[in-house]
Amino acid sequence: MGGSKISRKCRNISIFGIILASCLCIVSAAEEYSVGSEDDDWWIVYPDQHLNTGSEVNHPSWILSALEDTPILILDHSQGRCKACIDQENDVNSVLEDLGGEITYHNLISGSGDQAADELFGIYDPNGGKSYIPLTIVVTLIQDDDGDVQVGWHSFETPTGEDRIRTYVEDAINYHEENVDNWEV
Repeated sequence: MGGSKISRKCRNISIFGIILASCLCIVSAAEEYSVGSEDDDWWIVYPDQHLNTGSEVNHPSWILSALEDTPILILDHSQGRCKACIDQENDVNSVLEDLGGEITYHNLISGSGDQAADELFGIYDPNGGKSYIPLTIVVTLIQDDDGDVQVGWHSFETPTGEDRIRTYVEDAINYHEENVDNWEV
């Protein structure tokens, strides 16, 4: 009789452990950043700190085409002696080792004559002011306040560290998976 009670306790503890683990996975998969216009938000229009705050963004056609399949990560930087660029590139590469199959990556060199590299500063500079490198851009599909799927983006003009890049990339992947079927290009 005593063994039966212990058996039930172990089974109940095991079931509780499975439920708890499932809840933790759901919480960890939740989006970290919301849609808005503040510094850490996903942006649909230019954010509060931008010179054109609230204005619509004219996304390049190659960005819109790529979004049909996956979210996008772009690193626009210099090649060579820029320590901030080297650090950011190393952090981006670390994230891509784990998540590269789920996101389209563009490694652009600023000032090299690459039209896309130069064009992106005019579009995705987070403050619309003087452009600094490295510029890291994450683009995905998100829902606006009305539930319509829109192109959402976030960018950084400084080295951010691997964790911040990873969080935005994971967010971008989650948002894209949730919204791609309801996006009208």
